[in-house]
Amino acid sequence: MGPGTARIAVDLLGGDEAPAVVVDGALRAVRADPDLHLLLVGPTEVAAGVVDALTPAQRTRITIRATRTAAGPADHAPRADSTVRAAVSAVRDGAADALVSAGSTGATVSAAALGFGRWTDVRRPALVASLPAVSGPVILLDVGGSLEPRPATLARHAVLGAAYAAVAHAIVAPRVGLLSVGTEAGKGDRPRRAADPLLAAAPLPCDARYVGLVEGYDVTLGLRADVVVTDGFTGNVLLKAIEGAYAMAGGPPASGGAPRAAALLGVAGTVVVCHGAATPDDVASGIALAAHLWRRRATDRVREQIAGLPTGDGTDQEHGEALAGSAGHPAADRREPKGWP
Repeated sequence: MGPGTARIAVDLLGGDEAPAVVVDGALRAVRADPDLHLLLVGPTEVAAGVVDALTPAQRTRITIRATRTAAGPADHAPRADSTVRAAVSAVRDGAADALVSAGSTGATVSAAALGFGRWTDVRRPALVASLPAVSGPVILLDVGGSLEPRPATLARHAVLGAAYAAVAHAIVAPRVGLLSVGTEAGKGDRPRRAADPLLAAAPLPCDARYVGLVEGYDVTLGLRADVVVTDGFTGNVLLKAIEGAYAMAGGPPASGGAPRAAALLGVAGTVVVCHGAATPDDVASGIALAAHLWRRRATDRVREQIAGLPTGDGTDQEHGEALAGSAGHPAADRREPKGWP
């Protein structure tokens, strides 16, 4: 295999309309990228539908790992024989370089954390989406990896997002903003008010700088910040609202497609989670994103960029527990999510 080869494990049973849309998306991805190899994880007869539709030359880039069990929305510890666990095992064992799933977010995050292990200084992985803003891509995180709004978690997201912007999108000296209800100091709920001074004092990688509080329209304009930090609950809601606005307006800006896939940061593997309601084009885009991240060594390079920097997790107990409790965020809010992407 050549230096540009990317081997992506695809969860054939993940998604609301699986396996049909996943099969169609896999076909589109293989036809678009001659250096792409796919490991199809799912029922043999479903994988055969992909193979049979390809040319003989394209078929040489397809392998199959048979399993028949899909992880459901409530499976935060998915079975070992589930498609998402099998895809994680394929990457861990060296049979694939990265994985893509449009299945349950909670199941995918859990399977990746269990199979790959978390980075030692990141307690809860984050999902990061790249949005096509008017002035260029804007990195939004978290969009569903963890629902908690602790100040220390938000500080960690700033570190991760700055490194991802530089590594995955070649953004020079990324500007990092904290999503709130106004740009003036003191705006927002208790976690945001506590996180603002933490971010102002925190060292950021890749010459990134904190620009302060930003508002929702800054996410779609991209004029004030390249990275927008929030909790997974708010980020998930915002992402879906933007997606709906694009649909009403007839499509996203010319700078890129609608956000339908997110990269998982904080685990020792390359993972892309597609929207549960993904279309074939969305699945193909998610596969292309996984290949892009693998070719750029994005996961390893992000990890290298944040090495030695405080990620905020060490201050969770000091700054987060009391604030989470006083703001009415019970322990149940800190569970892994079931929903998007």
